Amino acid sequence: MQPLRPVRQFITVVLLCLTQQVLGQTVLYRGNGAEPETLDIHRSSGVTEACIQRDLFEGLLAEAADGKLIPGVATHWQISDDGLQYDFTLRSDARWSDGSPVTSADFVYAFERALNPTTASDYAFILWPIKGAEAYSKGQLKDPAQLGIKAVNPHRLQITLHHPAPYFLQLLTHHMAYPAPRRAIEAHGRRWTRPGHLISNGPYQLSEWLPQAHIRLQKNPYFHAADSVKINAVVYLPTEDKNAELKRFRAGELQITEDVPATQIPWIKTHLAAAFHSSPYIGTYYYAFNLSRPPFAEQPKLRKALTLAIDRNILTNKVTQGGEIPAYGWVPPGIPGYTPQALEEAGLSQAERIQKAQRLYAESGYSKANPLRVELLYNTSDNHKKVAIAIAAMWKQALGVKTTLRNEEWKVYLDSRKQREFQIIRAGWIGDYNDAYSFLSLFKSDVGDMNPSAYHNVAFDQFIQRAETTAEPRQRNTTLQLAEQQLLDDLPILPIYFYTTQHLVDPRIIGWVDNIMDVHPTRFLTLP
Repeated sequence: MQPLRPVRQFITVVLLCLTQQVLGQTVLYRGNGAEPETLDIHRSSGVTEACIQRDLFEGLLAEAADGKLIPGVATHWQISDDGLQYDFTLRSDARWSDGSPVTSADFVYAFERALNPTTASDYAFILWPIKGAEAYSKGQLKDPAQLGIKAVNPHRLQITLHHPAPYFLQLLTHHMAYPAPRRAIEAHGRRWTRPGHLISNGPYQLSEWLPQAHIRLQKNPYFHAADSVKINAVVYLPTEDKNAELKRFRAGELQITEDVPATQIPWIKTHLAAAFHSSPYIGTYYYAFNLSRPPFAEQPKLRKALTLAIDRNILTNKVTQGGEIPAYGWVPPGIPGYTPQALEEAGLSQAERIQKAQRLYAESGYSKANPLRVELLYNTSDNHKKVAIAIAAMWKQALGVKTTLRNEEWKVYLDSRKQREFQIIRAGWIGDYNDAYSFLSLFKSDVGDMNPSAYHNVAFDQFIQRAETTAEPRQRNTTLQLAEQQLLDDLPILPIYFYTTQHLVDPRIIGWVDNIMDVHPTRFLTLP
C-alpha cells in the first residue's frame, strides 16, 4: 500500500474537518497502519481490522480501558464445577444499530458461521475449545446443531466445551466470538460489511469507508451504554508510512498514532514526551521459515544458523529503539504462572553464537564461496524495512548469506503468506488472550494458514493436546513449556524480539490507559 498522495491527503483532511465543524461533533482521528483487509469478523486476521471491529461490535464479554474483562452483551455468567459448561445471561437492552434486539440466536448463528468450512476462516481454530467445533470446522461433523452452543431462550446462551479452557472468557472478547447480523449477511453476501449494509451492536456503526483514505464510524444510538460514549465519531486513517503518520500527528491531523518511526524515538522522547506512550505488549516479532519447500525443509541446522547469526541487542538498541526485549524464545514474559522457554544458546555471548552459526552453516553445505541465496518478504512499513535491512546485513557479515528483500502491501502480503509464496516471511503474533496457549496453538499442524511455516511435529501436537485436556494449572503450564521447548528445538521460526507498543496520544485525551493487550476502545476515551 502506498501512502496517500499529499494533495489527496490534504483534501481528505479538509473535508473531514469541515464535516466535523458542520455537525458540531466531537471527532477522534486515529492512525491505523494498513488499509483493512476486510471488516468481516470471520474473515479478518490482523490487528488493523481488530481495532476497528472492537469499536463496531461487542461480544458476550468486553474489555475495559485497561484491558480487563467486563460484562458485554452478557450481564453475568455461571461456570460448572468441571469447567465445561458456561451459562450466559444476556442483557435485555442489547440492540443492533438498526434498533432490533441482540439475542442468543445471533451468537449461535455467528459461531456456526465462524466454524463453517465454507466461510474459510483463518481463525476458526480459536473456537475449537467448544464441543464439536474442531470437527465441524474440518467438515467431519455435518450438523451444526451438535455443536456445544445452545440458545436456551432469547436472553440465555449455553456453551459447552469439550475440555476445560481457563482462558475461555478472555477468548470471548475476540472478534471471532462477536454476534453476527444474519439478515444483513444473507441479504448482501460478501458486501454486508459496506456502509449502509453493515449492522453492528457495539458503541459505533460504520458510516463511511473510502479505501486508502479513511473509515468513519458514527456513534450507535442504540448501544446499551450510549450515554457514556463521549466521542461522537471516530475516523481511522490508514498510514503505513510511520514518518508520514508522525507528520500528521504533529500537524494536528491525528490525535492517536498506530505506531511511531523507530529512528525518531529519541527525538520524540525529547520533544513530544507528554504524548509518547511506550509499554510492554503481549506479542512476539519473528520471521517464519517456509518448511514446505527448499532451502529450509529438512534443514534444521541451516534454520538455527540464521537464528543465531543475528544480534538482537543491536536490533532493539539501535534499530527499533522502543524498549523491545530481545527474544530467544517464542512465548513472551509476563503470562501468569508460565515460565517462558529459551534457546540453549541464549546464555552465550554474541561472538559465541556467531561461531556456532558458522559451523552449522558449513554443515548445511554453505560457505562464503557457496553462499545461501534467500528472499525475505515483509509487508510495507518503514520499521519492518529497517529490521529486514539490518538482519540481511548481519547474515551477510557473519555467514555470507545473500538476501533479497521483497516488500508487499498488506493485502498482497496476506495472500502470499496464505499461498506460502515465500522463503522467509516477517510476521508478528499478538496474544488473543493472556495465556501461553494463545501463542503455542498457532503451530498445531492442523490450524491451516495461521501456521505460517507449515510446521508439523507429532510430539509438539501431543504436548498441545495433553495441555488442552489438563485442568490442573501447574501440570498444564509444564506441558505447554515442553511444547515451547520442542518448537525451539525444531525452529520453524526465528524469534527476534518481544513487542512493546509505541503510540503518540494527544495529551488532551482522557481515558487512555496503557495495558499489556494494547486495547484502547474509543468508547472509554474523551476529547475535550
